[in-house]
Order: sequence, then structure tokens, then C-alpha cells
Amino acid sequence: MEPQIRTQIFPISIKTSDHQILENAATLIQEGRLVAFPTETVYGLGADAFNPEAVQSIFIAKDRPSTDPLIVHIESIEALRTVAINIPEMAWKLANRFWPGPLTLILEKHPKIPNAVTSGGNTVAVRVPNHQIALKFISLSGCPIAAPSANRFSKPSPTQAHHVWNDLHGRISMILDSGPTDIGLESTVLDLTQSPPCILRPGGISLEKLKFILPNVNTRTSFLTESKQKQISPGQLFKHYSPNAALLLFNGDDSRNVLAAMVAHMEQILNKQQSVGAMLVEEHLAFFHNLQQKGALIENLGSIEHIDIIAKNLFGCIRNLDSKNVDIILMHMLHDNELGLAINDRLVRASNDILWIDS
Repeated sequence: MEPQIRTQIFPISIKTSDHQILENAATLIQEGRLVAFPTETVYGLGADAFNPEAVQSIFIAKDRPSTDPLIVHIESIEALRTVAINIPEMAWKLANRFWPGPLTLILEKHPKIPNAVTSGGNTVAVRVPNHQIALKFISLSGCPIAAPSANRFSKPSPTQAHHVWNDLHGRISMILDSGPTDIGLESTVLDLTQSPPCILRPGGISLEKLKFILPNVNTRTSFLTESKQKQISPGQLFKHYSPNAALLLFNGDDSRNVLAAMVAHMEQILNKQQSVGAMLVEEHLAFFHNLQQKGALIENLGSIEHIDIIAKNLFGCIRNLDSKNVDIILMHMLHDNELGLAINDRLVRASNDILWIDS
């Protein structure tokens, strides 16, 4: 798709003085056009969920396969009845506990939801975002907003407005810029049409939190390998979130051995006159000081004691290293507890290889 659209970007806060910007954005939605907007997870690319032509333009702008369904964003729990039917009691219980918030529920779709949103399926993915700009934008638009992440398909998700601009300017009408997103990872996707319910994509609501309400919740055991395969929710493809650089993940029971292997691997890459970068937790930076002197590029993800900060920084660090045209990026995988499960999910699907380092 050749750039043809004049994209406007507007800094915005919830202040009354910015109300006109939101009204203009809502008017664009009503006209069937595309607006990128902030949520607490990542930036979304929104269209009127009831307008099949507008929804189809999302797929064109993103180069997204039509087999990959979209999440519908609504402004309130009560609005769930406008996009889903035969809603089970558990959905209301989860909504009252986690909405607004980063939990997407898979439910039976309402007849008003066009097939373009659900990729022809009979289920719909729905959530209420926990972001005042997003909620006001949806309310003013007067319709549910279908919105995947506002990036080119399969690339790292956008956590700042300039990420959206880099990927989609010339393809969409407007970007609402409210600064960095709070969580930095997409929502958890929970399928309530299965018994027992199943987490199809880990995200901002952890498995541990869901188990308080759903002790028997399952997790997905496999990914889809081809974009032409039918999907019931976003985030099901194995290859996703990928940088331009090759991403190598290192894992093992002994962190010191893993870090030593990473240092040795980076030395080899530098000796081959290739550029290399690493994404590191704060506690591991000292191991790589000498490599920085030799030209290795290092991104600090934050302290391992603050997994939420690491999650918030992850996609931005990947994009920063990509912008510096490194050939290879290395990272030590995290533990799978709490947000670590979602972080590792994104890393595995963005990676070219995973190296297990024996103790």
C-alpha cells in the first residue's frame, strides 16, 4: 500500500482543552476512517466496529491477514450486550473484577458485529480499556471500536505514539499521543467459549490473578504457524512481534552461565564485524561493560525486582535497537511467574532461536 493519507498527530491529555481533538477523532471514526489511540496496554488502531468497510481498512493499513481477528473495545461493562450474546455469568464476574483493564474475553458475537471483525468466526474478542483518553474517545465515537495494535503486522507493538508514526504515517488519518503506555504488553485473551476457559494469550492480567476466580483455567498449548489458518482471537500466530534484527534468546538454570554464554556469543559477533545489541535487566549490566567499550549496544530494561517496568520497556527497547540497525539482539529469558509469562511469550514469538545453556 502506497502512502496516500495525510496523517495528523496530536498530543493530548484528559484536560477539557483537548476535548475538541477527541471530538475530531470521533468524527473521523464516524466517517469510516482510522485513528490510532492510546490504551493502558499498547496503542490501538481504531475503526467503527459496526462498519465492515472501515474495519477492512485496518487490515489494509497494517498489511494484516484477514484471518487474524480484531479486539472490540467498548466504553463500559453494560455495553457488552451490544457486541456479544448468550453472555455467561462468569463473563460478568470477570468484567466486574478486571474491567476497565487488560483482559479480553472471547464470547459469542452479536449479529451486528461484521465478519470482518471476527475473520468470519462466530465469536468476538471484547474488552474495556483502562485509559481515560480511550474511554472518552469510544464514548464520543458512539460505537464500539475495533482495534488491533497500531503497528505494521508482525512487528513489535507500539508503546509510544512515535512508534505508530514510524509504522503507519501516510496510512491512517490521526494519531492521539498521550505519551508512553502504562503496561506495555497487550491484554490477556481469555476464551470463555471453551470449557474450562482457556488463556489464548498471556498479557496484562496474570495467570495467577485469573486463578483466584477461575481455578481450573487452562493455557494455550500450541500456536498457529501460518497466517492463512483460521483464528478465533488475535495473538495466535507463532511468529509475531518480530524486530528487523535477529533475536536470540538465552535460557538456563544458572544465570551466571547464561550471562557468560551471552558475553562469549557477543564477542564472536563483534569479531565478525557485525553489530550486536542486548536487552538486559539492570542487575546484569555490569557483565557487559567491556562489550560496550567494543561497540555493543545495550538497552536497560529495568530492575528484575520490578517486572512491570520491564514489561513496559520491552517493545520500546526492541524498537530502539532496531532503529540503530543492529544485526543481532540477545536477551536472557525471565522466569514465567506473573508478567514474566507474557514477556516470555512475546520474546519466544519474536525470536529466531532459543539457546539453552547447561549448568
